[in-house]
Amino acid sequence: MHILVAPNAFKGSLNANQAAEAISAGLQASKLNCTTHIFPIGDGGDGTGDLLIKHLGGNVKNIKVQDALGRNIESSYGIADGGTTAIIEMANAAGIRLLQPEELNPMQASSFGVGQMIKAALDDGAKIIIIGMGGSATVDGGAGILQALGVRFLGADSNVLQANPEHLLKLHQVDISQLDPRLAATEIIVLCDVKNSLLGPEGAAAVFGPQKGATPQQVIKLEEFLKKLSDVARQVTGHDMALAPHSGTAGGAAAGLFAFLNAKLVDGASHFLELTGFKQQLQQSQLVITGEGSIDEQTLQGKGPFAVAKAAKQLNIPVIGVAGKVPLQNSALLNAYFDVLMPVSNQPHTLTEAIASTYLNLLRTGIAIGNMLALNLQLIPIIANQNKL
Repeated sequence: MHILVAPNAFKGSLNANQAAEAISAGLQASKLNCTTHIFPIGDGGDGTGDLLIKHLGGNVKNIKVQDALGRNIESSYGIADGGTTAIIEMANAAGIRLLQPEELNPMQASSFGVGQMIKAALDDGAKIIIIGMGGSATVDGGAGILQALGVRFLGADSNVLQANPEHLLKLHQVDISQLDPRLAATEIIVLCDVKNSLLGPEGAAAVFGPQKGATPQQVIKLEEFLKKLSDVARQVTGHDMALAPHSGTAGGAAAGLFAFLNAKLVDGASHFLELTGFKQQLQQSQLVITGEGSIDEQTLQGKGPFAVAKAAKQLNIPVIGVAGKVPLQNSALLNAYFDVLMPVSNQPHTLTEAIASTYLNLLRTGIAIGNMLALNLQLIPIIANQNKL
């Protein structure tokens, strides 16, 4: 039996590659006679860019950029396809993981460093730029990115404003006359890991603002800023940021790039699988194992394991989903895509303990899956003989 092991990251504990290696090692240590191929996946969230670089055989380029608070840091991006494609991880510049918890402040945070990466990729000659936008510390509508690329945000007296929400509450007009002209001939693809809208109760400010440190009062101000930016963008570009698909991704950064740079906003997980040749690996497999920290009906809203399961089901390949948390109640919606859902914990844990034990739990779960499959193969001829009697 050949098994394709294709998990997403287990957030806070293992990246996707580590999770895949743990499950595969468990299968190899079991009683099952099998081969495995690990295929770690991403859905646009933090870590997707690094996976894409590896899958596409790209090279990593180091660069100095600004973090979300304007401090100079060492970062990197990828170049693939002979230099024509750049792969950028937003979290490598404007990531929440680069800040201390007490530093989180989306009113002052900017995505400027991501724009610096895009500019460097243009200098490299890239004609396609792929951006994974998960894990950002910003709710700036992409204003920081755009500022780094030449856009000027102006107040009522035509003074230039800093590209963060605190200052852009005074936004009156946008000047795109100095926007880098090379962008007109560049395809920008944004891998989105959420379907949230830009504005409203399910929008970037309301849902993601608190996760990035916003107080209730700041959420109101962030919503006001995003509405103002959307209105001005529509006047300048003719594009409505608020109506763009996945417009709430990365604090509205996806919407900003859609409006000003004609970026394509795509479902991150599905596009990742398409870019990396996942279907070819599926066609060689008899079983797929996928997973991430939690699998529930929200997983069906475009998360990585859903994209994997959906692709497998199109080829009638069975799917096992493993996660730190699965629903207690049976779910017909999940059953349509996952033949088996398995929680990986082996005993009651605090969240901290569960995260620390993820590798061992995935290893043990891999062994258990392999042993059950081996037992099933043993039982099939026994049952068949009994039925003949």
